[in-house]
Amino acid sequence: VELLLAAAYARRDHVALIAFRGRTAELLLPPTRSLVQTKRRLSGLPGGGGTPLAAGLRMAFDLGLQTRSRGMTPTIALLTDGRGNIALDGSPNRDLAEADAQRLARLIAATGIPALVLDIANRPQPALKSLSGSLDATYLPLPRADAHRLSAVLHAAMGA
Repeated sequence: VELLLAAAYARRDHVALIAFRGRTAELLLPPTRSLVQTKRRLSGLPGGGGTPLAAGLRMAFDLGLQTRSRGMTPTIALLTDGRGNIALDGSPNRDLAEADAQRLARLIAATGIPALVLDIANRPQPALKSLSGSLDATYLPLPRADAHRLSAVLHAAMGA
C-alpha cells in the first residue's frame, strides 16, 4: 500500500483509506495528499477477523460521491482476500452479507465510479469475481503477490 501511496503522491492524487474488518468499516484516512500522514495511519492497521465487505463498499460509495461533488475523480480499489461474511446490520450471515455487497456493487456501478477488485486470496474467489461483475470493475486475482507486483498491477490497471 505504501508503494501505491508514494506513486499517488508523485502524481499529486488524493488517497483515502477505508478498512473493513470485524463488524464495520472505518475511514482511517480522509482524502489527502500527505504521504507521511497516510503511512502513519497504515502502521497500526490490523487484519483478520470478519469481513464486512458491504460496509466497506457502502463507505467507499459515500466517499466516492462526496469527492466527486468536490470536483475530484474517484476510483475504488478493493483489496481483499475473501468474500463478505458480515451483513450490513452487523450480523454474521454470509448469505445476507453477499446480497448486501452485490446490491452496493450495482449501486456503485450505476453511478459510474470506476473500480478494481484485487483478489489476494491464495486461490481466486468466485464470489469476488462475481462482485467485480456487479461493480463493472476489473477483477485481478493476485494469489501470493508481493508488494511490488501488487503495486505494478494496480498502476497498470488504473492507467497510472
